[in-house]
Amino acid sequence: MTDTLPFIAPTKLTPKTLSPKPLTQSAFAAFGDVIEASDQVKNFPINNGYTQRYHDLAKVDVNEADADNNMGHAIISIFRSTPLAQPIAIKMMERHPHGSQAFMPLGDNLYLVVVAPAGEFELNKIEVFIAKANQGVNYHKGTWHHFCLAMGSESDFLVVDRGGAGDNCDVLELDGSLVIATT
Repeated sequence: MTDTLPFIAPTKLTPKTLSPKPLTQSAFAAFGDVIEASDQVKNFPINNGYTQRYHDLAKVDVNEADADNNMGHAIISIFRSTPLAQPIAIKMMERHPHGSQAFMPLGDNLYLVVVAPAGEFELNKIEVFIAKANQGVNYHKGTWHHFCLAMGSESDFLVVDRGGAGDNCDVLELDGSLVIATT
């Protein structure tokens, strides 16, 4: 079950274009974790040196109870996303108030990450990142985000989030006046 929150229209209806910036841990820290095997994260050899473990890349946060005291548990899913027509108008945002949500691409395509800080939604705080195929994201509990925005062709994402009874998705409809410049 998904609750749809009220339609939010910006005070100024003139279209505004947002340009994606590179996805880095420091730029994305307010919204969640970047999941990426790199020399910048804790890593060490295992399995007699045949495997390099990139350790503890994201905090999976799914155990909070909802309003009816329903506890959550971690689930793993695959989402298949179809690219949207260009330019992409931002017409919705969502958040998960009772748990984090992680996305890891399973292919070779770039994708866009659209986020806004947790709390009361503020249209002027939306940021857009361009993620490489070797980068995943883990949205902190309550972080506003758009659904996966595949680029190039249909893309699969491995998703780790909260399962269990209760509602864990708030959806906010927007008027589409914010568009993403992808060229």
